[in-house]
Amino acid sequence: MFSGKTEELIRRLNRAIIARKEVVIFKPELDQRYSLDHVVSHNQSKIPAIAVGNTKLILEMSKKHEVIGIDEAQFFDEGLLNVCEILAKEGKRVVIAGLDMDYLGKPFGIMPQLMAISDEVLKLHAVCMQCGEQAVFSKRLHQASDTVLLGAKENYEPRCRFCYFN
Repeated sequence: MFSGKTEELIRRLNRAIIARKEVVIFKPELDQRYSLDHVVSHNQSKIPAIAVGNTKLILEMSKKHEVIGIDEAQFFDEGLLNVCEILAKEGKRVVIAGLDMDYLGKPFGIMPQLMAISDEVLKLHAVCMQCGEQAVFSKRLHQASDTVLLGAKENYEPRCRFCYFN
C-alpha cells in the first residue's frame, strides 16, 4: 500500500487516452473507499471506472476497447486470469494494479498467478513509516479477523522488512 500503484495505473491509462486509444477501467465492487464510479489514488488522482462484481463482466464490457485497466486485482476471483489471457490474445493491452502480499506477508489472491503470466511486471514500493527505508510490507494497525479490511492510513502502514518483523 501507498507505493503509487493506482497512481501509476492512472498515469498509464491517461497516456493511452492521449494516444486516442479506446480505454476502459474496472475496479471490484467491494472497493468503495473514495468513489463508486472512479478509480481514485490515495493522493486523490482519479479516472472514471466501472465497478464490477465478477470477472465475466470485464470480458463482456471490453469488446470495443483497446486498453483495459484493472485496479485492486487481488480482490477479483481466479476468472480474471482467463479474462486477461483472452484479452491479451485479442491484441488488447491489459494494465493491472494490485497488492502482491496481504498484511500477513503472504501472496494475495490471484496476484502471483497474474504476475507470472504478465509480459511486464513493475513492482512499486512505499516508504517505511518507521525508518524511511523501502517498504515491502503492509502492517495492519488494528486487529481484525478478515484478510480483507479496506482502508487507508487509518488501517495500514507501509513497513520495511526489519520494521515489519520487529
